[in-house]
Amino acid sequence: MALTSDILATYRGPGRVMARFISQGRNEVRALIFLLLAGLLIFIASAPYQAREAQLDPEGPLAVRLYWSAFLWIFLMPLILYAFAAMIWALSKIARRQITGYEIRMTLFWSLLASTPVLLLLGIVAGFIGPSIQLQAVGIVWLCVFGWFWASGLLAAEGNV
Repeated sequence: MALTSDILATYRGPGRVMARFISQGRNEVRALIFLLLAGLLIFIASAPYQAREAQLDPEGPLAVRLYWSAFLWIFLMPLILYAFAAMIWALSKIARRQITGYEIRMTLFWSLLASTPVLLLLGIVAGFIGPSIQLQAVGIVWLCVFGWFWASGLLAAEGNV
């Protein structure tokens, strides 16, 4: 399936999509590509807000803001997310769960990528409206969608779907 079709299918049944990914075997390259694409899309989503802030505060030019945003989302966040996935794997071993480190990484990275449409909406709201109750509402929606995708993916990876 195409990536966009998989993302749409995730909104209908996240456990089924993750079960299909896991059944295709271990593929670290796919997991890394999902993570890098998610970072790129999050960087794109943050651009309207960065442009708004650069317009309101000319001390920080837009080019500098975009540079540091790209550095964060494309270079640093993958490292942080790999460390976070390792921590979750260690906790799962303490809790005696039957899930591998790859399955944790795959579910985390796919959940982040599949929830980027909501993050793109969040970026638009942040860019046009700025800090507001609407921004908080869309942020909560994203957090719920991400949590739903990740929890469903973890359950599917463990075979509970």
